[in-house]
Amino acid sequence: MTKVAPRPASERVVSIDVLRGITVAGMLLVNDPGDPDHVFAPFRHSVWNGCTFADLVFPFFLFLVGITTHLSLSRHASNSHDDGAFAVVFRAITRRAAIIFVLGVLLNAYPFFEKTALAGPEWLPAFFGHIAARLEMLRLTGVLQRIAIVYFVASLVAWNTSTKRVAIVAALLLFAYWAAMTLIPVPGENEIGARLLDQPARTLAAWVDRTMLDGTRWNLGWHLWDRAVPYDPEGLLSTIPAIATVLLGVLAGRWLQTTRAIGLRLQMLGYAGSAAMVLGLLWSVVFSINKPLWTSSYVLFTAGAACVSLAIVGWLVDMKQMKRWTMPFLVFGTNPILAYVGGELLANILRSSIKFKIDGHRLSSGMTVVRGLEAIGVESRVASLLWALSFVVVCYALLVPLYRRGKFLKV
Repeated sequence: MTKVAPRPASERVVSIDVLRGITVAGMLLVNDPGDPDHVFAPFRHSVWNGCTFADLVFPFFLFLVGITTHLSLSRHASNSHDDGAFAVVFRAITRRAAIIFVLGVLLNAYPFFEKTALAGPEWLPAFFGHIAARLEMLRLTGVLQRIAIVYFVASLVAWNTSTKRVAIVAALLLFAYWAAMTLIPVPGENEIGARLLDQPARTLAAWVDRTMLDGTRWNLGWHLWDRAVPYDPEGLLSTIPAIATVLLGVLAGRWLQTTRAIGLRLQMLGYAGSAAMVLGLLWSVVFSINKPLWTSSYVLFTAGAACVSLAIVGWLVDMKQMKRWTMPFLVFGTNPILAYVGGELLANILRSSIKFKIDGHRLSSGMTVVRGLEAIGVESRVASLLWALSFVVVCYALLVPLYRRGKFLKV
């Protein structure tokens, strides 16, 4: 098998951390508006088909997971002997994926206690009954859970595998998913999937989610995302093409780790990204760009956009050495899991646990601030965005001391 020759470990492509930081900051900005009903269009996810700035954030993160996965596997390869190397790598991959998955489930479980406690089974004391009732509402899928699964699978595919084979696996996943979503008749619908792609509740992916993830069908507690009852935005079937997103990142990581001049590497990355975006747009004619379904065209378009973005950031940071603006993004990008988990936990506390009574209604912290800004004449969407930006700044301020002390969460 052919392997890409690694660059010296001391040479670091800083732009990877910068773009990852931009992506994490974008995640926090998009996920935490002051008023979810008043958001500027670019910061709102597409209702179904289409692609906004908000729809780029998650695939960008997965693409960068692919790059860092390759770098991590390269370090394992250089530090391991052939005998037992796979066992060592497998344990490391499994441990990391398990930790990320559990973190995702724990985030879903919060807030576990609220003033309006849910009643559980009558035979349990109130305290334990509340716990049982909350567990019945637990969602097993989510952003971190998808990251864990696709990282695990992509790592096993990429370990000690030629670049050609990684590309073939990515292509097969995209074409197989396209075929499954368009050619297979959807159970109970009497139609092939291609005729139902514009109806969220009737797609094959939605049927798989309702069949496998709705725990009530199996007398179990977990359930679908309560804001997307017909399907799960991080569902089972749509996780398959998400693996391809990570594998495309692996390919980009291998190219970036070659010994060619940094200018050539970034130039070719930009060309490849532009080509992928065009292919994604062409594919969207028959398989629309769609984040909830994570369609094959969406994979190509967003991975291409990530390549182009990385090439631009790399040109500014690694070639032109224009780094003065990068500090906030390096803070987020070098501690991505802590930034995301801490940000989501803080957002849940402000949204669900710290509330204020305004005009007889209990409002979240964000809604309270938005209402206050509206009262002095600030437009609702601007007020909502100001809260989101302030939230990102607070998260940054909390992470800065850790960055300066070199404290990073290693999963």
